[in-house]
Amino acid sequence: MPASITSPPRKLWDISPPVDGNAAVFPGDTAYSQQLHFTLEPGCPVNVNSITLSPHTGAHADAPLHYANGEASIGEVGLAPYLGPCRVIHCIGCGPLVLPQHIAHALDNLPARVLLRTSRVASQSWESFTAVAQETIGFLATKNIALIGIDTPSVDPATSQDLPSHHQLLAHGLRVLENLVLDDVPEGDYELIALPLKLTRADASPVRAVLRELL
Repeated sequence: MPASITSPPRKLWDISPPVDGNAAVFPGDTAYSQQLHFTLEPGCPVNVNSITLSPHTGAHADAPLHYANGEASIGEVGLAPYLGPCRVIHCIGCGPLVLPQHIAHALDNLPARVLLRTSRVASQSWESFTAVAQETIGFLATKNIALIGIDTPSVDPATSQDLPSHHQLLAHGLRVLENLVLDDVPEGDYELIALPLKLTRADASPVRAVLRELL
């Protein structure tokens, strides 16, 4: 028999937060809302909702367009960075910024994707969170990675106006995932599956981010 039939299923970790009216967004951004547009009842065979949300709701992928005019929308970027081997690196309690020394212990034979776990308990709060120092992104770029992810709302602090870490991503052609949930994920290597929607004019897209146990 083919191995796919006889092998046990690989373990999955859902690393996406819930998306509902309680989902935190950047102050002033569009909050999630939902209402029935068609209602299942006599004369109508289905329920259909209309949804309003920021593309930065929940776990999401930023496009270069988010932080640079004239750059690619999320529907225009390639999908390869969002699918494949990744490493979850624990830098729990490292303070306001992830610095290179906080991840130095886990960089041997690094795969093309890195997810940073900064907290023991996920938080979508914009009140206080850990961001990523621009020198950390520059350092990771020397390791030939394609994507960085983090379990907080942004790779830059909430008060940042010049977004140096986002611009480091742009300078090195890296993709980013933000607002992941890594609470139950041990440090180590996995397969990442976190494809953005093909929103051809959008600056970001929600993703259903999943980690799968490696073969």
